[in-house]
Amino acid sequence: MSGAPATNAAALRPRVLFLVEGNTDIRFVALLQEICELTLCVPAREFHASGLDNRIRELALPIHVIAFEGGRLNFQWRSLRWLWRNAGRFDVILAQEALRGALSANLAGRMRGVPVITYVGIAPIQYYRCRRERGEIGALKAAAGETVIGALLWLNGRLAARCLAMGPYLRELARHYCAVTEVGLYYGVDTERFRPASAPERQALRERLDLPRDRFLVVLSSRMSHEKDPETVIRAVAQARARGLDAALLNLGGGWREFLALARRLRPADRCDWVMGRPAVHPMREVFDYFRAADAVALASLAEGAAYSTLEALACATPVVATAVGGMAVQLNGYARLVPRRDAVAMADELLWIARHPQEARGQALKGREYVIREWDRSRAAAELQRTLHEVVGQRRSR
Repeated sequence: MSGAPATNAAALRPRVLFLVEGNTDIRFVALLQEICELTLCVPAREFHASGLDNRIRELALPIHVIAFEGGRLNFQWRSLRWLWRNAGRFDVILAQEALRGALSANLAGRMRGVPVITYVGIAPIQYYRCRRERGEIGALKAAAGETVIGALLWLNGRLAARCLAMGPYLRELARHYCAVTEVGLYYGVDTERFRPASAPERQALRERLDLPRDRFLVVLSSRMSHEKDPETVIRAVAQARARGLDAALLNLGGGWREFLALARRLRPADRCDWVMGRPAVHPMREVFDYFRAADAVALASLAEGAAYSTLEALACATPVVATAVGGMAVQLNGYARLVPRRDAVAMADELLWIARHPQEARGQALKGREYVIREWDRSRAAAELQRTLHEVVGQRRSR
């Protein structure tokens, strides 16, 4: 009967192919497999280098993985050929971003009658422009690259059944090329693990994690990429130290060695004494303790999509200082200390304000925790993604 709830297992757990053209987070993969029968299609190099293979194995996730060897063009060709033969096995294809990988998904999906959802987590044109700003590419390559990116966004936007954009800022960007666009919350924030710590808890955490116990600890949890601005964070902490704050800066991420090399090039005073870097820790078992132990989390960017680390910090009621760009300007307004782009002096001012007004700063961050629980909680992310999958699958079956 029309409108009756589905009762069979396939309807309750749709068969989903998640096509990833680069790296993805184990937390999103784990959430996806909770609500669907999941097959993961990935480039083998990134799959192994990122450690995603090991994390899937550690968690014993019941996921079928298709990994293609070779570089970008090889992945493009092999994934398209595989999709052409196998797309019909799935109820829906979920494509990471709306660029080259999504084009393979959309072409195969359109020819095989399988709906495709693109999941956008970056602002691709804005991110690409940062390469030109940094001098990594010339004017001709910048113009050509932006043209290609724009064409891919336009094509994928018109072929996809729906676009999920990570947060309200990216939703507004995606609406320019995909008519059916809504906010997606990615893996959400696990607010039971990302939770506030009392002063004694913070001290105990610092001792266990071998972190400075008596210093003002600033955490930068960010990859090293052209759209990020770790230079400003380093300079800001250096300036705060020069103005009397005994601060230390810790970077957690896959690019921590590059971060330390950057600090050496910038040559802040006594950098060996207060600039630290550590490899990325397990995002489902360890990373929250670093946010809970910190006095502040700082993130500077030239362009930004959703900036999940800032939301996770707020869930811990840890004060946040961030650049007022992209998703951070939209999502953090009123909950974090926002500063102008590339303004190390303003960021240093805010770090000093947090150190001198700890109760007020923590009170603002606690309001941020309430916001994260209300808008970004993991349970809401799972429920809304499940709803979207069922809607798209239902629309396909009703045709």
